[in-house]
Amino acid sequence: MIRDITIGQYYPAKSVLHRLDPRTKFLGTLGFLISVFLFHTFLGYAVATAFLVAMIAISKVPVKFMFKGLKAIVMILLITVVFNIILTPGEVLWRFGIIKVTREGLVLAGRMAIRLVYLVIGSSIMTLTTTPNQLTDGLERLLRPLNKIRVPVHEIAMMMSIALRFIPILLEETDKIMKAQIARGADFENGNLIQKAKNMVPILVPLFISAFRRANDLAMAMEARCYHGGEHRTQMKPLHYEKRDYAAYGILVAYLAVGVAFRMAGL
Repeated sequence: MIRDITIGQYYPAKSVLHRLDPRTKFLGTLGFLISVFLFHTFLGYAVATAFLVAMIAISKVPVKFMFKGLKAIVMILLITVVFNIILTPGEVLWRFGIIKVTREGLVLAGRMAIRLVYLVIGSSIMTLTTTPNQLTDGLERLLRPLNKIRVPVHEIAMMMSIALRFIPILLEETDKIMKAQIARGADFENGNLIQKAKNMVPILVPLFISAFRRANDLAMAMEARCYHGGEHRTQMKPLHYEKRDYAAYGILVAYLAVGVAFRMAGL
């Protein structure tokens, strides 16, 4: 499961999405996530599905690699679906003791499952097609107006991008530690919940030590290179919009307009 988490990873490819400005991808992802909550009918989700499929095809990221990230949220997805089915009041379709399944619960569970899956895939498309440096520059440019009220925009963007970049590194480190502990006879599968929690200690301790060591090394490297952010910091590749970015904004606005129209019409 550790290897199945794709959020934070970058997949190099030559596609239109890879060449888009990171600000365009940030706002596009935000618009898509908003649209997921605007739609609430089968027809609406069909439109969102068509848009998502088109983005996956344009990104040139393998579909198997894209959907591999869903394996990490299977348990959360199952818990969400089950609780919505049995705890939502409404027309009872099936009853077993105190457990009852309602029509409204099934509908709500379906909506929540679709939204959760689309949230993960939509976010993964952005991180898979954008390098950490681009994420930092794009987020910093989008939040630049907050500098007027003395918000440390550059520091916030840097912390978020470093945290996002550390996700695949720590996952890889966790996988190595688990394999090393299994080779020494550790058992992470058997036993009750308390025993499984105790078995995680040989993983968490070296993982935290490794994370702090990497953070310290990164801080020392940045200090040795005299790195300090601020308004006078220059960029090797300054961001600027191209025609494809304006076209992407036009497509996004049209897509959101359809979402709003469907919401107002109850479709």
